[in-house]
Amino acid sequence: GGFGGLFDLKAAGWDDGASTVLIGATDGVGTKLRIAQATGRHGGVGIDLVAMCVNDLIVAGGEPLFFLDYYATGELSAEEAAEVVGGIAEGCKRANC
Repeated sequence: GGFGGLFDLKAAGWDDGASTVLIGATDGVGTKLRIAQATGRHGGVGIDLVAMCVNDLIVAGGEPLFFLDYYATGELSAEEAAEVVGGIAEGCKRANC
């Protein structure tokens, strides 16, 4: 826990009568990517990426509203990218974001 960045809307001047705090989180897949590359299976990387971000939101008391990240590569393999993005989509469905 403690990996989400909290943004207090009321403290920032947005006073809608509520005490709304947005929580942002970002994560990486780390060594899981090396395993995916070695096995040629990339779908789980996207699911894991979403899960780790959502976990950081939940332990801070939040709930997922959307998912924002990027896909960086030295050499694009459309097939691998499609697996990763498909995994991200599946992770978002599972997390309701």
